[in-house]
Amino acid sequence: MALLLLLHIAILGLSIPRRLAQGHSPPQPEADGRRETIRSSGYPRERHPQPPAQGSSRATQDPLQIPSNGTAPLLVAVQVFLSNVFNVDILRYTVSSVLLLRLSWLDTRLAWNASAHPQRAITLPWDSLWIPGLTIQESLWVDWRDQNPRARVDPVGNVELYLSLTTETNCDFELLRFPGDQSDCSLSFYALSNTVTELEFRAHAVNEMVSVKREYRVHDLKIQVPPKHLVPCFRVTLRLQNTALKTIISLLVPGEALLVADVCGGLLPPQAPERLGYKVTLLLGYLVFHSSLVQALPSSSSCNPLLIYYFTVLLLLLFLSTVETVLLAGLLARGGQGAKVSVSPTPTREGQEPGSPGPGPQGSVSPPAGGKGSRRSWAEAADRIFFLAYVAGVVLSQVIFATIWMWAVCESDPAPGEAMPHGGRPRF
Repeated sequence: MALLLLLHIAILGLSIPRRLAQGHSPPQPEADGRRETIRSSGYPRERHPQPPAQGSSRATQDPLQIPSNGTAPLLVAVQVFLSNVFNVDILRYTVSSVLLLRLSWLDTRLAWNASAHPQRAITLPWDSLWIPGLTIQESLWVDWRDQNPRARVDPVGNVELYLSLTTETNCDFELLRFPGDQSDCSLSFYALSNTVTELEFRAHAVNEMVSVKREYRVHDLKIQVPPKHLVPCFRVTLRLQNTALKTIISLLVPGEALLVADVCGGLLPPQAPERLGYKVTLLLGYLVFHSSLVQALPSSSSCNPLLIYYFTVLLLLLFLSTVETVLLAGLLARGGQGAKVSVSPTPTREGQEPGSPGPGPQGSVSPPAGGKGSRRSWAEAADRIFFLAYVAGVVLSQVIFATIWMWAVCESDPAPGEAMPHGGRPRF
C-alpha cells in the first residue's frame, strides 16, 4: 500500500513541469511594443510604434501613423490664442509669451457607428493616436503646461486637441526710434516629422489679451503659412509697440533738465566763484547719468537708438560750457594778479586840498587805475557772446534731432541665412 502511494506521488511530480511546458507560462509582451522618445523642443513625449511585420494590414490602420487623405495632404486647422506677453527684454532680444493652440483634423480610422454607440464624443489620451509634433524655431525654451493632453473625438472622426504652452523666443527689435519703437516678433511652428505632401496647416490667430499693462503692448497679431518650405509650418507675428512712459520719465526728463540747468548757469557773472563749481557739478552728474543710459540700451544692434547719439551731443555741449567757464575764470585770475601795482602814498601840501590833482614827489604822476576794469569788461563781453552762441547751438541741436527722428531710416544688416542661403559667403 505504501509502495503504491509513493508511485502515485512520483507520477504527479513529473506531470507539473510538463503542463508548464505545454503553454501555461506567463504572457510575453507583444511583438509591436512601443518605445518613447522626447522631443528637443519640450513637446510632451510621443510614443512611436515599431514597424509591423511584412504582410500585416496594421501598416495602414495604425492610429499612431498620420491619417491618409488620398493624394492630398492632411489638412490641420490651427487656432492660436495669445493670452499674455509678460516679459520683453531688449538687452537680450527676447520675448516671453503664453499661447493656447487648438488643433483639429479628420481621422476616419477613429470613427464609430453612432447608432450602436450613441456617445456624442469621447476623449482619448494623446499617446493612443497620431498628433502633429510641433517645434518652435525661435524658442530658447518651451514649457508645455499639460504633459498629458487628451484629444476629443466625435463619431465622424473629427479630432480636436488643445495645447497650452509658455515660451521664450528671440526677437529682432528695431530700436532706432527707441522709446517710440515698433518691432515684429515671429514664432515659427514646424512639424519636422512630416513633409508638405503629407501635412498642411490652415492657421488663424486670436488676441485674447485683456487689460495687460506693460511697457510693451501687442499692437497687431498676424499669422501666415510661408510657401516653399520642405516641412509644414505656420508663423505667428506679434507687433510690439513701446508705450515709452518709463523711458521718458527716467531718461528724457533728466537729460533735458540738466541741459536747461546748464543754460541757466551761464547767467551767472564770470567772476563769481560759484559758477565754476556749478558747471563742474553738472558735468559730473551728467557723466553718471550717461553711463547709466549706455547700460540701459543694447549696444550690439546694427541700427543703434538715436537717443545714444542725442545724449552724446548733450554731453559735448556740457563739456564745452564747462571748458569755457574754466578758461574765463583762469584769464580773470591772471589779469587780476598782473593789474596789482604797488603805489606809495603822496603827502599833501599846505594850502592844497587832499583830493586836488598835483605833481607828486620828484614830479611823478600816479598811473591810471583802468587796466583791471577794461579786462573785466572784455571778459564779460566774451562770455556774453559765448552764451548767445551756446543757446543757439542748443536750440539748433534740438531741431536737428527732431528732424532726424522724423525722417531717419535704418535698414538692419541681413542675417547670414538671408544674405546667402544654403551656406557660403554672404553677398554684399
